[in-house]
Amino acid sequence: MTAAVPKAELHCHIEGAAPPALVRRLATHHGIDLDGLFDDRGGYAWHDFASFLDAYGRVSSVFRDRDDFRALAHAYFTSLAAEGAIYAEVFMAPDVAADHGIAIGDYVGGLDQGIAEAEAETGIVGRMILTGVRHLGPDRVRALAEWAAANPHPRITGFGLAGDETLHHKRHFADTFAIARTAGLGITAHAGELDGPDSVRAALDHLGVKRIGHGVRAIEDPALVQRLADEGIVLELCPGSNVALGLYPDIAGHPFRRLMDAGVRVTINADDPPFFHTSLGQEYAVLAEAHALDDAALTAITRTAIEAAFVDEATRQRLLARLDDA
Repeated sequence: MTAAVPKAELHCHIEGAAPPALVRRLATHHGIDLDGLFDDRGGYAWHDFASFLDAYGRVSSVFRDRDDFRALAHAYFTSLAAEGAIYAEVFMAPDVAADHGIAIGDYVGGLDQGIAEAEAETGIVGRMILTGVRHLGPDRVRALAEWAAANPHPRITGFGLAGDETLHHKRHFADTFAIARTAGLGITAHAGELDGPDSVRAALDHLGVKRIGHGVRAIEDPALVQRLADEGIVLELCPGSNVALGLYPDIAGHPFRRLMDAGVRVTINADDPPFFHTSLGQEYAVLAEAHALDDAALTAITRTAIEAAFVDEATRQRLLARLDDA
């Protein structure tokens, strides 16, 4: 039913989207041992959040040069287009790449080239969100915002914050987000996933975001849900990820529909798809079945994503026209 619905994604970590076949190929090329990384379902093996982070780091370690990142971006964006996506944003974290000796210019340049090639081949439009890693500390995240302000890039249109939600209060990043906002970047922050509704409130109060990565645990606080609805805050919801990480027992038990029915602006995203045995197309499909969403409702959710996308207005209007034409 959902195959013909145009799709858009606002929340996906680019290394977390790495296809296992590509990771195997690059590991062989670079001589990297990945013993024990893959599970018997063709994805990545992990059993709790700590082992998830370890597996994520091992996957990230196979990308060692500009062409590796080109191949990664091209693979993911063309796979999205094959599922009917017309637009996608990906989180990219230079601090993660730097751990493997990758210069920021090669990292950004490779991803940019891969997205450009995918757009030329399929028509999908892509942008990147420069993402600070929260548990590396406020100084590292601020340095990233300062780099973005000094090195504007047409495909880097957003700035975000990911990593361990339990470390460093969001007030410690307020000045950093002001730098990113002044530089003209859209801003978003992970909150309300492994940490509770107070983390969502802190992102709103201290970072001034209009988009929240996850934010799903706002459902535990009715007053916060009402605030999200009243202020038009967009949630980058990732149901399959939330179920895989144990926040909810299954998709039927996920509060996606409850948030939507409360007037919160919600979007559908895959987060780290091969880690969770999902894809953007699958997220649309399973939500449609479990939450009684017809094609019109799904198309309206895609419209919300495009309206909230970190793009210039001319690009947004072209994307909305494609959605209307479909």
